[in-house]
Amino acid sequence: MAAIHKEIEIERNKEFVWDAIRDVGAIHKRLVPGFVVDCQLEGDWRIVTFANGMVVRELIVDVDDETCRHSWSARGESFTHHNASIQVFPEDRDKCRVVWIADLMPNEVAEAVGEMIQHGLNTMKQTLENNSADSDQVIASVSRIQQTG
Repeated sequence: MAAIHKEIEIERNKEFVWDAIRDVGAIHKRLVPGFVVDCQLEGDWRIVTFANGMVVRELIVDVDDETCRHSWSARGESFTHHNASIQVFPEDRDKCRVVWIADLMPNEVAEAVGEMIQHGLNTMKQTLENNSADSDQVIASVSRIQQTG
């Protein structure tokens, strides 16, 4: 069985990043737009459509707010086994580390899946850090309004 472990630092606080990750039905809008082009929830499952045309059915195993960890199991013709998790760890006030681990079979798909995971993490970083400026501007605007109002 192949094991993939990737991580990335994101210049946003843990709460902001976790809020986007835990919104499991909106990853195509909030977390990895462009990398994932559609995501549909069906009970405990989500159907994820990637930009490369691949469609995967994923069982949502857990969304744990205490540990900021989301786990799932992908089902598709490429996999005989797949389970993965993504977890957020604080680094400092405005920075966190996201760790994505996947175990899968057959081993032959590991390289391609590893590349997709890295692409997903890079997209996540870009999306969340770019949104941080917008969010900070909104917070600053609300603050100014409250102070003057």
